[in-house]
Amino acid sequence: MQLITKNIKKGFVKLKIQNLDDLWYLSNIMNKGDLIRAQTIRKIKIGKEEERKQAIVKKKITLTIKAEKVEYKADSLRVGGKITECPEDIQKGSWHSFNLTVNSILTIIKNEWLKYQLDWLKQASKEKIPKILICCLDREEAYFALLKRAGYEILSHIKGKVAKKAVEEKLKTTFWQELAKKTKEYDEKLKLDKIIIASPSFWKEYLIKEIKDHSLKEKIVLASCSSVDKTGLNEVLKRPELVNVLKEERIAEEINLVEELLTEIKKQGKVSYGLKETEQAINSGAVEKLLVTDSFLKQMREQEKADQINQLMKLTEQMKGSVIIISSEHEGGKKLDSLGGVGALLRYKIN
Repeated sequence: MQLITKNIKKGFVKLKIQNLDDLWYLSNIMNKGDLIRAQTIRKIKIGKEEERKQAIVKKKITLTIKAEKVEYKADSLRVGGKITECPEDIQKGSWHSFNLTVNSILTIIKNEWLKYQLDWLKQASKEKIPKILICCLDREEAYFALLKRAGYEILSHIKGKVAKKAVEEKLKTTFWQELAKKTKEYDEKLKLDKIIIASPSFWKEYLIKEIKDHSLKEKIVLASCSSVDKTGLNEVLKRPELVNVLKEERIAEEINLVEELLTEIKKQGKVSYGLKETEQAINSGAVEKLLVTDSFLKQMREQEKADQINQLMKLTEQMKGSVIIISSEHEGGKKLDSLGGVGALLRYKIN
Protein backbone atom coordinates (compact mmCIF):
# COMPACT_ATOMS: atom_id res chain seq x y z
CA MET A 1 0.00 0.00 0.00
CA GLN A 2 1.32 3.39 -0.97
CA LEU A 3 0.35 6.33 1.23
CA ILE A 4 0.08 9.29 -1.14
CA THR A 5 -1.26 11.95 1.26
CA LYS A 6 -2.19 11.82 4.93
CA ASN A 7 -3.73 14.52 7.12
CA ILE A 8 -5.22 12.96 10.23
CA LYS A 9 -6.21 16.36 11.68
CA LYS A 10 -8.47 16.86 8.66
CA GLY A 11 -9.45 13.18 8.79
CA PHE A 12 -8.31 11.98 5.36
CA VAL A 13 -5.82 9.55 3.88
CA LYS A 14 -5.17 9.12 0.15
CA LEU A 15 -3.58 5.83 -0.88
CA LYS A 16 -2.87 3.41 -3.71
CA ILE A 17 -3.60 -0.32 -3.46
CA GLN A 18 -0.44 -2.21 -4.40
CA ASN A 19 -1.25 -5.86 -3.64
CA LEU A 20 -4.17 -8.13 -2.77
CA ASP A 21 -3.31 -8.14 0.94
CA ASP A 22 -4.05 -4.39 1.03
CA LEU A 23 -7.69 -5.17 0.24
CA TRP A 24 -8.01 -7.22 3.45
CA TYR A 25 -6.54 -4.40 5.52
CA LEU A 26 -8.86 -1.83 3.97
CA SER A 27 -11.94 -4.02 4.46
CA ASN A 28 -11.34 -3.83 8.21
CA ILE A 29 -10.29 -0.17 8.28
CA MET A 30 -13.39 1.10 6.48
CA ASN A 31 -16.50 1.70 8.60
CA LYS A 32 -20.07 2.53 7.74
CA GLY A 33 -20.34 6.31 7.45
CA ASP A 34 -16.80 6.85 6.13
CA LEU A 35 -16.51 9.00 3.01
CA ILE A 36 -14.75 7.21 0.14
CA ARG A 37 -13.53 9.16 -2.89
CA ALA A 38 -12.23 7.52 -6.06
CA GLN A 39 -12.34 7.59 -9.84
CA THR A 40 -14.91 5.35 -11.46
CA ILE A 41 -16.70 4.62 -14.72
CA ARG A 42 -20.38 5.54 -14.69
CA LYS A 43 -23.07 5.55 -17.33
CA ILE A 44 -24.36 9.07 -18.09
CA LYS A 45 -27.57 9.90 -19.93
CA ILE A 46 -27.14 12.57 -22.61
CA GLY A 47 -30.18 14.53 -23.75
CA LYS A 48 -33.52 15.52 -22.28
CA GLU A 49 -35.81 12.91 -20.76
CA GLU A 50 -38.76 13.93 -23.01
CA GLU A 51 -36.68 13.28 -26.11
CA ARG A 52 -37.08 9.87 -27.67
CA LYS A 53 -33.40 9.41 -28.41
CA GLN A 54 -31.45 9.72 -25.18
CA ALA A 55 -27.83 8.64 -25.51
CA ILE A 56 -26.10 6.69 -22.72
CA VAL A 57 -22.33 7.01 -22.56
CA LYS A 58 -19.67 5.72 -20.16
CA LYS A 59 -17.65 8.46 -18.52
CA LYS A 60 -14.66 8.45 -16.18
CA ILE A 61 -15.46 10.65 -13.17
CA THR A 62 -14.50 11.22 -9.53
CA LEU A 63 -17.19 10.52 -6.94
CA THR A 64 -17.45 10.61 -3.16
CA ILE A 65 -19.81 8.17 -1.45
CA LYS A 66 -20.86 7.64 2.16
CA ALA A 67 -20.00 3.99 2.81
CA GLU A 68 -22.90 1.73 3.72
CA LYS A 69 -21.72 -1.68 2.53
CA VAL A 70 -18.22 -3.18 2.39
CA GLU A 71 -17.73 -6.56 0.68
CA TYR A 72 -14.27 -8.17 0.69
CA LYS A 73 -13.15 -10.86 -1.75
CA ALA A 74 -9.68 -12.26 -2.31
CA ASP A 75 -9.13 -10.16 -5.45
CA SER A 76 -11.41 -7.15 -4.94
CA LEU A 77 -13.09 -4.86 -2.42
CA ARG A 78 -16.56 -3.55 -3.19
CA VAL A 79 -17.69 -0.44 -1.31
CA GLY A 80 -21.22 0.83 -1.84
CA GLY A 81 -23.07 3.89 -0.63
CA LYS A 82 -24.96 7.04 -1.58
CA ILE A 83 -23.17 9.75 -3.56
CA THR A 84 -22.32 12.89 -1.58
CA GLU A 85 -20.04 14.72 -4.06
CA CYS A 86 -20.19 14.46 -7.85
CA PRO A 87 -20.18 16.37 -11.14
CA GLU A 88 -23.33 18.30 -12.12
CA ASP A 89 -24.62 15.59 -14.48
CA ILE A 90 -24.75 13.00 -11.64
CA GLN A 91 -27.55 12.92 -9.09
CA LYS A 92 -26.53 13.32 -5.45
CA GLY A 93 -28.03 10.72 -3.16
CA SER A 94 -28.09 8.02 -5.83
CA TRP A 95 -26.34 4.71 -5.12
CA HIS A 96 -22.86 3.86 -6.39
CA SER A 97 -20.35 1.07 -5.75
CA PHE A 98 -16.57 1.25 -6.12
CA ASN A 99 -14.91 -2.00 -7.19
CA LEU A 100 -11.42 -1.54 -5.74
CA THR A 101 -8.54 -3.70 -6.98
CA VAL A 102 -4.74 -3.57 -7.24
CA ASN A 103 -3.61 -0.12 -8.53
CA SER A 104 -6.86 1.61 -7.45
CA ILE A 105 -6.33 5.04 -5.86
CA LEU A 106 -8.80 6.21 -3.22
CA THR A 107 -9.25 8.67 -0.38
CA ILE A 108 -10.77 7.64 2.97
CA ILE A 109 -12.26 10.40 5.12
CA LYS A 110 -13.22 9.64 8.73
CA ASN A 111 -14.57 11.74 11.58
CA GLU A 112 -12.07 9.91 13.78
CA TRP A 113 -9.21 7.52 13.08
CA LEU A 114 -8.57 4.85 15.72
CA LYS A 115 -5.00 4.00 16.62
CA TYR A 116 -5.16 0.42 15.32
CA GLN A 117 -6.38 1.72 11.95
CA LEU A 118 -3.39 4.07 11.66
CA ASP A 119 -1.05 1.27 12.76
CA TRP A 120 -2.45 -0.92 10.00
CA LEU A 121 -1.92 1.76 7.37
CA LYS A 122 1.69 2.03 8.51
CA GLN A 123 2.20 -1.74 8.44
CA ALA A 124 0.51 -2.20 5.06
CA SER A 125 2.68 0.56 3.58
CA LYS A 126 5.93 -1.27 4.33
CA GLU A 127 8.03 -1.42 1.19
CA LYS A 128 8.60 -5.16 1.24
CA ILE A 129 6.26 -8.01 2.04
CA PRO A 130 8.24 -11.24 2.61
CA LYS A 131 7.27 -14.01 0.22
CA ILE A 132 7.29 -17.37 1.97
CA LEU A 133 6.58 -20.69 0.23
CA ILE A 134 5.43 -23.69 2.25
CA CYS A 135 5.93 -27.21 0.91
CA CYS A 136 4.14 -29.84 2.99
CA LEU A 137 4.98 -33.39 1.79
CA ASP A 138 5.31 -37.11 2.40
CA ARG A 139 6.27 -40.05 0.13
CA GLU A 140 3.07 -39.86 -1.94
CA GLU A 141 1.93 -36.23 -2.21
CA ALA A 142 2.86 -32.60 -1.62
CA TYR A 143 1.13 -29.25 -1.18
CA PHE A 144 2.75 -25.97 -2.22
CA ALA A 145 1.25 -22.85 -0.62
CA LEU A 146 2.17 -19.16 -0.55
CA LEU A 147 1.82 -17.48 2.82
CA LYS A 148 -0.56 -14.47 2.89
CA ARG A 149 -1.46 -11.98 5.62
CA ALA A 150 -4.95 -13.38 5.59
CA GLY A 151 -4.10 -17.11 5.65
CA TYR A 152 -2.36 -18.81 2.73
CA GLU A 153 -3.00 -19.57 -0.94
CA ILE A 154 -2.57 -23.15 -2.15
CA LEU A 155 -0.58 -23.02 -5.39
CA SER A 156 -0.53 -26.70 -6.31
CA HIS A 157 -1.17 -30.24 -5.09
CA ILE A 158 1.11 -32.94 -6.50
CA LYS A 159 0.59 -36.69 -6.15
CA GLY A 160 3.29 -39.27 -6.75
CA LYS A 161 2.66 -42.73 -8.14
CA VAL A 162 2.47 -45.54 -5.59
CA ALA A 163 4.25 -48.52 -7.17
CA LYS A 164 5.19 -52.12 -6.45
CA LYS A 165 8.32 -52.62 -4.37
CA ALA A 166 10.44 -53.58 -7.40
CA VAL A 167 10.09 -50.14 -9.00
CA GLU A 168 9.10 -48.10 -5.91
CA GLU A 169 12.55 -46.64 -5.32
CA LYS A 170 12.83 -45.42 -8.91
CA LEU A 171 9.43 -43.71 -8.79
CA LYS A 172 10.27 -42.17 -5.43
CA THR A 173 13.38 -40.61 -6.93
CA THR A 174 11.32 -39.25 -9.84
CA PHE A 175 8.83 -37.78 -7.36
CA TRP A 176 11.54 -35.99 -5.36
CA GLN A 177 13.06 -34.67 -8.59
CA GLU A 178 9.65 -33.32 -9.64
CA LEU A 179 9.23 -31.54 -6.27
CA ALA A 180 12.75 -30.10 -6.45
CA LYS A 181 12.04 -28.77 -9.95
CA LYS A 182 8.74 -27.29 -8.80
CA THR A 183 10.40 -25.59 -5.81
CA LYS A 184 13.00 -23.99 -8.07
CA GLU A 185 10.30 -22.84 -10.52
CA TYR A 186 8.34 -21.13 -7.73
CA ASP A 187 11.50 -19.45 -6.45
CA GLU A 188 12.35 -18.07 -9.89
CA LYS A 189 8.77 -16.95 -10.57
CA LEU A 190 7.88 -15.47 -7.16
CA LYS A 191 11.34 -14.27 -6.00
CA LEU A 192 10.89 -15.98 -2.63
CA ASP A 193 12.44 -14.83 0.63
CA LYS A 194 12.08 -18.15 2.45
CA ILE A 195 10.96 -21.70 1.71
CA ILE A 196 9.57 -23.91 4.46
CA ILE A 197 9.75 -27.65 3.77
CA ALA A 198 7.78 -29.75 6.23
CA SER A 199 6.90 -33.43 6.46
CA PRO A 200 6.07 -36.22 8.86
CA SER A 201 9.18 -38.27 9.70
CA PHE A 202 12.22 -37.91 7.41
CA TRP A 203 10.59 -37.43 3.99
CA LYS A 204 11.77 -33.82 3.71
CA GLU A 205 15.37 -35.10 3.67
CA TYR A 206 14.74 -36.85 0.34
CA LEU A 207 13.68 -33.57 -1.23
CA ILE A 208 16.66 -31.70 0.20
CA LYS A 209 19.00 -34.25 -1.43
CA GLU A 210 17.48 -33.49 -4.82
CA ILE A 211 17.93 -29.71 -4.50
CA LYS A 212 21.38 -28.94 -5.88
CA ASP A 213 21.17 -25.14 -6.12
CA HIS A 214 23.15 -23.73 -3.15
CA SER A 215 21.40 -20.31 -3.20
CA LEU A 216 18.03 -22.10 -3.13
CA LYS A 217 19.09 -24.26 -0.19
CA GLU A 218 19.99 -21.16 1.80
CA LYS A 219 16.35 -20.07 1.72
CA ILE A 220 15.05 -23.40 3.08
CA VAL A 221 13.93 -24.00 6.66
CA LEU A 222 12.97 -27.55 7.67
CA ALA A 223 9.97 -28.27 9.87
CA SER A 224 7.75 -31.15 10.96
CA CYS A 225 4.05 -31.80 10.51
CA SER A 226 1.80 -34.75 11.29
CA SER A 227 -0.19 -34.81 8.03
CA VAL A 228 -0.06 -33.62 4.44
CA ASP A 229 -3.21 -31.53 3.99
CA LYS A 230 -4.62 -28.19 5.11
CA THR A 231 -4.32 -29.31 8.73
CA GLY A 232 -0.63 -29.92 8.15
CA LEU A 233 -0.20 -26.47 6.58
CA ASN A 234 -1.86 -24.86 9.62
CA GLU A 235 0.36 -26.93 11.90
CA VAL A 236 3.49 -25.68 10.15
CA LEU A 237 2.55 -22.08 10.95
CA LYS A 238 2.65 -22.85 14.69
CA ARG A 239 6.05 -24.55 14.76
CA PRO A 240 8.45 -22.71 17.14
CA GLU A 241 11.38 -22.93 14.73
CA LEU A 242 9.42 -20.86 12.22
CA VAL A 243 8.75 -17.86 14.46
CA ASN A 244 11.82 -16.01 13.18
CA VAL A 245 10.95 -16.80 9.56
CA LEU A 246 7.38 -15.59 9.98
CA LYS A 247 8.00 -12.63 12.27
CA GLU A 248 7.47 -10.20 9.40
CA GLU A 249 4.11 -11.77 8.66
CA ARG A 250 1.14 -10.68 10.73
CA ILE A 251 -0.34 -14.17 10.55
CA ALA A 252 2.33 -15.54 12.91
CA GLU A 253 1.58 -12.86 15.50
CA GLU A 254 -2.15 -13.54 15.21
CA ILE A 255 -1.80 -17.29 15.71
CA ASN A 256 0.50 -16.82 18.71
CA LEU A 257 -1.92 -14.34 20.33
CA VAL A 258 -4.86 -16.72 19.94
CA GLU A 259 -2.77 -19.59 21.38
CA GLU A 260 -1.87 -17.34 24.34
CA LEU A 261 -5.59 -16.61 24.81
CA LEU A 262 -6.42 -20.34 24.77
CA THR A 263 -3.65 -21.07 27.28
CA GLU A 264 -5.06 -18.46 29.67
CA ILE A 265 -8.54 -19.93 29.25
CA LYS A 266 -7.30 -23.43 30.13
CA LYS A 267 -5.71 -22.22 33.37
CA GLN A 268 -8.59 -19.80 34.09
CA GLY A 269 -6.14 -16.92 34.04
CA LYS A 270 -6.16 -13.28 32.95
CA VAL A 271 -8.57 -13.62 30.07
CA SER A 272 -12.09 -12.93 28.83
CA TYR A 273 -13.92 -14.12 25.71
CA GLY A 274 -17.33 -13.62 24.13
CA LEU A 275 -18.84 -10.18 23.58
CA LYS A 276 -20.62 -9.76 26.92
CA GLU A 277 -17.71 -10.85 29.12
CA THR A 278 -15.14 -8.94 27.07
CA GLU A 279 -17.26 -5.78 27.13
CA GLN A 280 -17.32 -5.94 30.93
CA ALA A 281 -13.53 -6.31 30.99
CA ILE A 282 -13.12 -3.30 28.68
CA ASN A 283 -15.40 -1.15 30.81
CA SER A 284 -13.40 -2.06 33.91
CA GLY A 285 -10.13 -1.03 32.22
CA ALA A 286 -8.62 -4.51 32.52
CA VAL A 287 -7.96 -5.20 28.81
CA GLU A 288 -4.36 -5.19 27.65
CA LYS A 289 -4.95 -6.75 24.21
CA LEU A 290 -8.34 -6.96 22.51
CA LEU A 291 -8.57 -9.67 19.81
CA VAL A 292 -11.39 -9.44 17.27
CA THR A 293 -11.83 -11.53 14.11
CA ASP A 294 -12.63 -9.93 10.77
CA SER A 295 -15.63 -12.31 10.48
CA PHE A 296 -17.01 -10.93 13.75
CA LEU A 297 -16.59 -7.34 12.51
CA LYS A 298 -18.41 -8.25 9.29
CA GLN A 299 -21.20 -9.88 11.30
CA MET A 300 -21.58 -6.80 13.50
CA ARG A 301 -21.80 -4.59 10.39
CA GLU A 302 -24.47 -6.82 8.87
CA GLN A 303 -26.48 -6.69 12.11
CA GLU A 304 -26.22 -2.88 12.24
CA LYS A 305 -24.10 -3.18 15.42
CA ALA A 306 -20.84 -1.78 14.05
CA ASP A 307 -21.07 1.28 16.33
CA GLN A 308 -21.08 -0.99 19.38
CA ILE A 309 -17.85 -2.80 18.54
CA ASN A 310 -16.20 0.42 17.29
CA GLN A 311 -16.93 2.07 20.64
CA LEU A 312 -15.44 -0.91 22.49
CA MET A 313 -12.26 -0.75 20.38
CA LYS A 314 -12.05 3.01 20.94
CA LEU A 315 -12.51 2.59 24.70
CA THR A 316 -9.80 -0.09 24.77
CA GLU A 317 -7.32 2.31 23.16
CA GLN A 318 -8.34 5.17 25.46
CA MET A 319 -7.46 2.92 28.41
CA LYS A 320 -4.01 2.20 26.90
CA GLY A 321 -4.94 -1.22 25.55
CA SER A 322 -4.22 -2.44 22.01
CA VAL A 323 -6.62 -3.75 19.37
CA ILE A 324 -5.64 -6.63 17.07
CA ILE A 325 -7.83 -7.79 14.21
CA ILE A 326 -7.45 -11.54 13.57
CA SER A 327 -8.07 -13.05 10.14
CA SER A 328 -10.66 -15.84 10.14
CA GLU A 329 -8.88 -17.46 7.19
CA HIS A 330 -6.28 -19.28 9.33
CA GLU A 331 -6.60 -21.75 12.19
CA GLY A 332 -6.09 -19.14 14.91
CA GLY A 333 -8.95 -17.02 13.60
CA LYS A 334 -11.25 -20.04 13.32
CA LYS A 335 -10.52 -20.93 16.96
CA LEU A 336 -11.33 -17.38 18.08
CA ASP A 337 -14.54 -17.46 16.01
CA SER A 338 -15.58 -20.59 17.91
CA LEU A 339 -15.30 -18.53 21.12
CA GLY A 340 -17.57 -15.81 19.74
CA GLY A 341 -15.08 -13.93 17.56
CA VAL A 342 -13.83 -11.66 20.35
CA GLY A 343 -11.59 -12.12 23.37
CA ALA A 344 -9.05 -10.26 25.47
CA LEU A 345 -5.78 -10.76 27.32
CA LEU A 346 -6.09 -8.89 30.59
CA ARG A 347 -3.78 -6.91 32.86
CA TYR A 348 -5.26 -8.65 35.88
CA LYS A 349 -7.75 -11.41 36.56
CA ILE A 350 -11.38 -10.38 37.05
CA ASN A 351 -14.45 -12.30 38.15
